[in-house]
Amino acid sequence: MLGGSPKIAVDSEGLTRFARRLSRKNLDLHCMPVEIKIRKGEPMDKALRRLKKKLDREGIIRDVRAKRYFEKPCEVRRRKEKVSAFTNMLRQRYENM
Repeated sequence: MLGGSPKIAVDSEGLTRFARRLSRKNLDLHCMPVEIKIRKGEPMDKALRRLKKKLDREGIIRDVRAKRYFEKPCEVRRRKEKVSAFTNMLRQRYENM
């Protein structure tokens, strides 16, 4: 489902509340819904941890936080230049060793 809001389909009420909160923001993340199946006898803590790891691996949380507020194009450019300068500095530092 491209262009839809992020959805998390899980059998527990706590995790679906999280999904509703994300989808209420109406964010356009261009990603498939993230699903985890709760295993028989699995505690909710472990299921929640697996969900968080999956969201982190797919970069959904990072995208949601980045798109929470509008960032002006000059701020985007400045941030990218700052990251580029830092990586170039590290590259130069460690290639001379």
